[in-house]
Order: sequence, then C-alpha cells, then structure tokens
Amino acid sequence: MANYSIIQKDFYRESGKWLSRFGIWKKCINPNLHFIYILRMAQRYQKNPVLNPFWRIILRHYQIKYGFQIYPETQIGEGFYLGHWGSLVINPKTIIGKNCNIAQGVTIGQQNRGKNEGSPVIGDEVWIGTNAVIVGAINIGNNVLIVPNSYVNFDVPANSVVIGNPAKIIPTLNATKDYINRKI
Repeated sequence: MANYSIIQKDFYRESGKWLSRFGIWKKCINPNLHFIYILRMAQRYQKNPVLNPFWRIILRHYQIKYGFQIYPETQIGEGFYLGHWGSLVINPKTIIGKNCNIAQGVTIGQQNRGKNEGSPVIGDEVWIGTNAVIVGAINIGNNVLIVPNSYVNFDVPANSVVIGNPAKIIPTLNATKDYINRKI
C-alpha cells in the first residue's frame, strides 16, 4: 500500500479498488472525487511558484461550483472521503487524520475568542454526519462518530459517539464500525 499516491488512497475509499491515473480521471465525473483530486493537486504544488497559482485558481473555481470550502493549507490525512456533494466549510488551520468521512453541510471552524480560541484537530477514523458543527481549538480522538446536527465545542475522547446540541459523549468501543469502510 505504501507505493500508492495519496490521491489513489482517497479514491480507494470510494470504490475499494486501486485505480490507475486513467481510472482516477474516469472517476472524476463524481463531484466529490473531482474536488478531492483538485484539492490534492493544489496541496501537492503549494510550494511551486508556477503551478501553485494555477491549481489555486482551478481549486477556487470548483470551490464555488461544488460548494466545498476546503483549502490547500488544511492538513488532511490519506483516505479522505466526502460522503455527499453539498455545502461544506473547513477552516484552513484544521488538522484532519486519516480515513475520515465528512458529510454535506458540515462546518469545521475556528473560534475567535475565549478559552477554545483556534481550530480543531481531528483524529483518525472519524465520521462526521450531515450538518454537524465542530468549532474551536479542540481535539477529537480516534474512532469517533459525530451524529448529524451535533454541535461540538469541547474535546472528545477516542472511541466515542457524540450526539446532540448541546452535544453529549457516549463512550463506544466500536463507534465507527460499519461507518468507515475500506480503510487505508
């Protein structure tokens, strides 16, 4: 698995198949995968003085077209999966681990004042449901399921389900079992 590119690992999460460059391009008809491809290219060429502006312009076009507001500065681990096409906002200072699923309508943002001033750090194998909001300099542990419409502004330990507004933590050993498939 180590010889596969990060883009191949992201696309593997969708189909469970290792794709060639041509196979990846064919899958780019799907808006979610198309956006991930462009995002990863913008991340790859961030320090290239010629290709960085090109990929940023392309990325900006598709941010507007698809409604995904994710920036190249956002640190995202391999096996990233966008579950559905639709509005999505992720702060550029957010850190996201590997094998994470994010549904439509999610906001992952910074808090501008108070004890949690800053942006979230999200662990590995985290499933974030539709319209969930995660804000502030908080840590979300590994193997966490955040239920749709939850509002999270506090640390969440590993192996948990988070539900509600205000959110509550339910310790659950296999929180993301059968929610996160085809892990890298």
